[in-house]
Amino acid sequence: MEAFFANFDLVINGFSWTVRLTLLSALGSFLLGLVLTAMRVSPVPLMRGIATTYVETVRNTPLTLVLLFCGLGLSSALGFTFTENVEWDVFWFAVIGLSAYTACFVSESLRSGINTIPLGQIEAARSIGLTFGQNLQLILLPQALRAVIGPLGSVLIALTKNTTIASAAGLGVIEASAQMKQMFDKGIAPVIPTFIGFAIGFLVLTLPMGFFFSWLARRMAVAR
Repeated sequence: MEAFFANFDLVINGFSWTVRLTLLSALGSFLLGLVLTAMRVSPVPLMRGIATTYVETVRNTPLTLVLLFCGLGLSSALGFTFTENVEWDVFWFAVIGLSAYTACFVSESLRSGINTIPLGQIEAARSIGLTFGQNLQLILLPQALRAVIGPLGSVLIALTKNTTIASAAGLGVIEASAQMKQMFDKGIAPVIPTFIGFAIGFLVLTLPMGFFFSWLARRMAVAR
């Protein structure tokens, strides 16, 4: 374990990229998930069709392929770039891929929450003249969010673990798992202690999330 702790700065650097990927991808996927949810419950058939096609297509596509599309398709083939710094450029492509993929599961969670709301509330909102947007903002989403706090927590935990694919998909983001592999390849740390150390690091990230969202779900539960 001495060799592992001697390179602890590399471990911290890897997990710092993991945390950045998780936070920014969580924000992006939540915002996109809200948009997709609004489209899926929209009274406009075209919007429902577009959102449903996107969700069903992307969520049934392996995440590796989604990230490869961002890395090879958007970056290499089409020449899209964000910055001149390669390290940050591949990072943002990873954020886009993770957000686009995770938003599908956010949307499904929110839509399931909306389905738990009694139809009478929606009809009452219409009867007093609320528009679709007002109905969504004031009636549907506040209750749906409270109802799906637990599932959204599970989505966030899954997103944290999915960040390990960012390097495997060829994007080259040196997050925690990629940093661990580099340490193995360079032979600067023993395999078993290093593996255990990184596994504990992921537990430190994900276990508090699970406990927090479980507590929050009980605290914010909607009484029926």
